[in-house]
Amino acid sequence: MPTDPTPMEPSVLISEVGPRDGLQSVKTTMPTADKLRWIGALHAAGLREIEVASFVPARLLPQMADAAEVVRHAVQLPGLTVMALVPNRKGAQAALEAGAHKLTMPVSASRAHSQANVRKTPAEMVEEVRAIAEMRRELAPGAGLEVGLSTAFGCTLQGLVPEDDVIRLAAQCVEAGADEVGLSDTVGHANPAQVRRLFRRLRAEIGEHAGAAHMHNTRGLGIANCLAAWDEGVRTFDASLGGLGGCPYAPGASGNVVTEDLVFMFEAMGIATGIDIHKLVAARAPLMAGLPGEPVYGMTAEAGLPLGFAPSTPVQQ
Repeated sequence: MPTDPTPMEPSVLISEVGPRDGLQSVKTTMPTADKLRWIGALHAAGLREIEVASFVPARLLPQMADAAEVVRHAVQLPGLTVMALVPNRKGAQAALEAGAHKLTMPVSASRAHSQANVRKTPAEMVEEVRAIAEMRRELAPGAGLEVGLSTAFGCTLQGLVPEDDVIRLAAQCVEAGADEVGLSDTVGHANPAQVRRLFRRLRAEIGEHAGAAHMHNTRGLGIANCLAAWDEGVRTFDASLGGLGGCPYAPGASGNVVTEDLVFMFEAMGIATGIDIHKLVAARAPLMAGLPGEPVYGMTAEAGLPLGFAPSTPVQQ
């Protein structure tokens, strides 16, 4: 019979996506040196996985022009899994050559969003997954490949997205070679009942290949939706420091779940994250220094920790 994890053993993985998902939605370009300081502060706080960049044309997203440099720096941080978003084979090759440990691909369940975001249909993106999986086997067989199913819970362009379409697409991505497939609430349409239902179906369909919950807080339900996903067995959660984030090609998409608030919730519940919440809040300083005037969010940083709060993850000295 398995034993409960000790306080020193993280039982949930918080995947920080701020340096990619957060920065892609802000107009001000953060200088590379500030990005590196921010990533270093996140790593020092105990983050074990960080999505540091997106390998897309700089003319489309100038914020990510330094993607290769950022990856090459981040892979030197001990114990850190460095992840990069890649929409196509060219981006995947560049990310692998820079040394990324893990690739994440956006595959939209909404045809309208898929066309707007990557100019391909969902079916064409499945073939892109297949091609990148083969490239990965040749160039970097040890690298991971995950798919995030965008607009899995609804789309501002299409409206409702049939759940059967989402589950079918997830199975197709696994068949094409993805190691794991997670569900993304790209535009903040999800509610906890829907999250429980869809993740239950996902796990029933693809088993151990079921991946992360990526929630946005557009309507204030991000944390509630993460808790619903936890209840269904999800153990990896994407979040963004200060709640930065959004999709340039999804009208109305706002910030991601706030990393600080998500970590506080789990730690208060007795679920160890492996993250020092004090150092995590302190990591907001290099973020704000690199993006002066950009609003950052989060109730935990604003309110402070409760008197007598005892985190499940011991505070680092």
